[in-house]
Amino acid sequence: MSAETAETPETAEPPGTPRAADPEGRPGPVRERVRAGLRRARTALVLFAGIRAAGMLCTAVWAWHTGRHPRTLLGASWDSRWYLSIALHGYGAPAPAGMWPDLPVADLAFFPLYPWLVRAVGTAAVPVGAVNAALLISWTAAGVAAWGIYAVGERLHGRRTGTLLVVLWALLPQAVIESLAYTESLLTALSAWSLYALLTRRFLWAGVLAATAGLTRPSALAVVAAVGAGAAAEVWRRGSGGAGEGGGRGPGLRPVAAVLVAPAGWLGYVLWVGARTGGGPLGYFDVQELWGSRFDFGRDTLQEIRHLVLSGAPPVHFIAVAVIAVALLLYALLVLDRPPVALLVYTTVLVAIALGGTGYFPSKPRFLLPAFPLLLPAARALARARIRTAVPVAGALAALSLGYGVYLLAIASLPL
Repeated sequence: MSAETAETPETAEPPGTPRAADPEGRPGPVRERVRAGLRRARTALVLFAGIRAAGMLCTAVWAWHTGRHPRTLLGASWDSRWYLSIALHGYGAPAPAGMWPDLPVADLAFFPLYPWLVRAVGTAAVPVGAVNAALLISWTAAGVAAWGIYAVGERLHGRRTGTLLVVLWALLPQAVIESLAYTESLLTALSAWSLYALLTRRFLWAGVLAATAGLTRPSALAVVAAVGAGAAAEVWRRGSGGAGEGGGRGPGLRPVAAVLVAPAGWLGYVLWVGARTGGGPLGYFDVQELWGSRFDFGRDTLQEIRHLVLSGAPPVHFIAVAVIAVALLLYALLVLDRPPVALLVYTTVLVAIALGGTGYFPSKPRFLLPAFPLLLPAARALARARIRTAVPVAGALAALSLGYGVYLLAIASLPL
């Protein structure tokens, strides 16, 4: 057994997750277990915070250099302005100035959880204003996401891999999104902890977290599918002779309940939009059509790549192609690693949605940001590598991520 495997044996209780009760019925030490989990993740979280702080500092310096305010650049750019409008005025308000499309139903394409949180924090809990609240929520969500990513990586492959998984997520070329008032960090946080709950067979928690994630973004359908796959695998395992809940046989009710709960948020919002627009159950997808978004099994993506090869485009488009190519390679390596079925289904659905849909091509790397299991093969490889190999690789990724983040946000002036 390797040292890395020995750090987190399969039979060990995972860190940082509360236990409902011990065998005698006494409440588990929830606070102590959370603190222990944070201690184990401390290195990963410190590295993550340092990387993202460096990224925000680089962006702030360039913003000041060009006469712009960093807070506006981070908190009120592109989609952030739609979320702020919903938080302040609700759905159906006129489009933010200069934003397209200026239609009364256009903002229904944006799911409600993030605007709800911005409104709650910015006007009630901590009256600091909508932009500050949006950034506070996004940065908090990014930290919670990093902790959840660490927990998944540690559970599967040990502390070192968990730490490097977080570092790689922080150093993605598109990682600047983790510092913006966008919803990807919130979706990643809820998804990571839902997946962790599945790995530790806490199915009701997995379902509730997936239902909450379903209110963040359309691609939250991936974590809903992961809960279904994880529950199905558990029912199969128990039906084949594995121990059931409470030490008995049979599948139990919690996996089934998780499957019923998980789609509630996503499905509820989609049906509400259909009722509000008069478009019926598919009304939400009519709203997406206004934005040029639909699922075409990747034909639009292939056409965009072909156009780039033949006609050229700004650097952002070529970086998007490179990110897609690397993502597909990492996906193949992940499949060969035979991860738990829930992680594989989650990643598969996210990749399919990101690459199989139409829309603004340079946004595809952003859509892949929550697909952190793609980074597991690379994190495992770095965990086995020597320091003299791992440090230069991390340094090169840091230079690319921080430099490209500044270019993407402060120089390119293209939609994110």
